[in-house]
Amino acid sequence: MNVAEVLARRSHWLTEQGRNVIVLSTRVRLARNLADRPFPSALSPEMTEQTEKEIAAALEAAETEGQRLRYLPLKDMSDMEKTALVEKHLISPALAALGAGRGVALSPDHRLAVMVNEEDHIRLQVILPDSRLQEAFQVADQLDDALEDKLDFAFRERCGYLTACPTNVGTGMRVSTMMHLPALVMTKQMQQVLNALSPLGLAIRGLYGEGSKAWGNIFQISNQVTLGKSEEDTLVNIEAVTEQICELENHARQMMLAGHSTLEDKVWRARGLLQNARIMPVEEAFRLVSEDRLGVDTGFLPPLRESFASLLLNLLPAGLRYRGGTELTDEQLNEARAAYLRQATLGISTGTE
Repeated sequence: MNVAEVLARRSHWLTEQGRNVIVLSTRVRLARNLADRPFPSALSPEMTEQTEKEIAAALEAAETEGQRLRYLPLKDMSDMEKTALVEKHLISPALAALGAGRGVALSPDHRLAVMVNEEDHIRLQVILPDSRLQEAFQVADQLDDALEDKLDFAFRERCGYLTACPTNVGTGMRVSTMMHLPALVMTKQMQQVLNALSPLGLAIRGLYGEGSKAWGNIFQISNQVTLGKSEEDTLVNIEAVTEQICELENHARQMMLAGHSTLEDKVWRARGLLQNARIMPVEEAFRLVSEDRLGVDTGFLPPLRESFASLLLNLLPAGLRYRGGTELTDEQLNEARAAYLRQATLGISTGTE
């Protein structure tokens, strides 16, 4: 499996479990470091490559749920391929910016992705569709145990797992849910939610984490505290908060349905633009696809063939360039994005092909 084959595959987390989608995906990430050497930022180039070889060998020897991982070195990838992996949430922007001695191990369906020599020696993630945190943790824990049989992790009885960033010390676990919250945004309740989460030790960010925008009304809810809390406590906390936010979003949708004709007009206008526009900037595309999805979830619009999450990712620059097999200017990207959306919505409004 090379990078081209990886990018051609459909990621498991992009599938939809139900019709009304608020929680798009859940992710569990574990940070681990080897006990006998400095963190990646302090490694020499030679030691970075040696560390990569050791971890890559352990990853390719591991098996979780009958799936084997394939290791892909960053040095073998083009910039376009790395950016496309970032867009699919398989590597971080920070890893994509680094050089030799780094890479990612992936399972065939992309539910497992392990970055090597990013901020920590190992960043192991499991990402699944819908709200499935307990299942994601079980898969991550299995791979963590398999790797710990082969590698000596930095661990202290009093502190837990040692990590490059002090905020990850302890369990080394970050848990997040990716949520579509258009009604809370449109009814101007989102700021209240943001204000309520911070005292709970939770963070809310955009589609690509810290510093990113909430394009398409997509937000990521994650824990900020890893020290002094067990993995189970963290999972239960995030699950409870996610459920509460879903209830708030559904209540906001019911409020909007009370003004039925206004919402109906808004979502049909979004569908019309998606079906007919010839130029589509990415931020506008995300907004319209979000409004269109709200129309599907509230019963005003017939569903599209493509899953909501997959549709959004296919609008991003690297994916458009990669599928087109050529470099595109910003203007050409906007035209290609509009063409993709016209094709994705072709024949849907009347339920015909």
